[in-house]
Amino acid sequence: MPVGVVFAFLAYAIFSMADALIKTTGSSLSVFEIAFFTTSFSIIPAMLTKRGERWRDAYKLHHPWLVHLRCLTAISGTACVMYAFTHIAFADVYSIGFTTPLFVTLLSVLLLREHVALHRWVLLFISFLGVVLVIRPGLRELETGHFVMMAGAVFGAITTTVLRHVAPKERRVSLVGLQVLYSAIVNFVLMLPTFVVPTLEQLAMLLGIGLLGGVGGLLLIQASKQTPANLIAPVQYSQLIWAILFGALFFGEYPDWIAIVGMLVVVGAGLLNVLTERTPIRWKPRIFFFRIGQ
Repeated sequence: MPVGVVFAFLAYAIFSMADALIKTTGSSLSVFEIAFFTTSFSIIPAMLTKRGERWRDAYKLHHPWLVHLRCLTAISGTACVMYAFTHIAFADVYSIGFTTPLFVTLLSVLLLREHVALHRWVLLFISFLGVVLVIRPGLRELETGHFVMMAGAVFGAITTTVLRHVAPKERRVSLVGLQVLYSAIVNFVLMLPTFVVPTLEQLAMLLGIGLLGGVGGLLLIQASKQTPANLIAPVQYSQLIWAILFGALFFGEYPDWIAIVGMLVVVGAGLLNVLTERTPIRWKPRIFFFRIGQ
């Protein structure tokens, strides 16, 4: 299994922990307030691991329009996901979000000219059928959160594809710093009309969400530098396991047997998509994702 895939597995597990905290805080704070504080706190891991680059160089870009586009789609996608987490079931958010790899694969072929083998197309289609089993459109009423989450999946696919293209050429301070800066400005303005002063407990949870998101983001950037986007994308399916676990333990959400079958189909097909990769593993003796400029 490629090293980048291992990083992606760790990143998505960490993201799932942050998502559970978001759902917990979502009923008491606005989406924009949560996004403002968590995004601001997410810069801490990058600051603590910064080596060899200066923050004032963040605007020295090789692909400025693409980097700014990634910031815009990342901010929009984050807002959609946070809205969905605070309005629909935990597992539903993930299930719809798992259409992202299909969009990523399409974009990686059309825009990045990456080769995708036929068996991977088949496995992605099987994964999509698994998502349909979970959501079952037409058999139950879909809420606004379901449609917002679908938009978030599209934004996420664009963000991932752009990151795959610019990550090898751009500084990490640019990829991390600019997104945090733009997100802080946009969410600060949008949260003002409904701003509520967080309690100490809420502030601690927001700090935890930010730190988890920051570490996960660093892992995902490193994964994107080492592995093609169409191999990283299916790893996101592993979050279905966390969706079932966290949903049952903390939110009293228990999917029925049809939904569980659909989730197993999604996870199985997604993992097969990764494990059939024949690229030899080249392990490095140090953890390079904590080094800027690698």
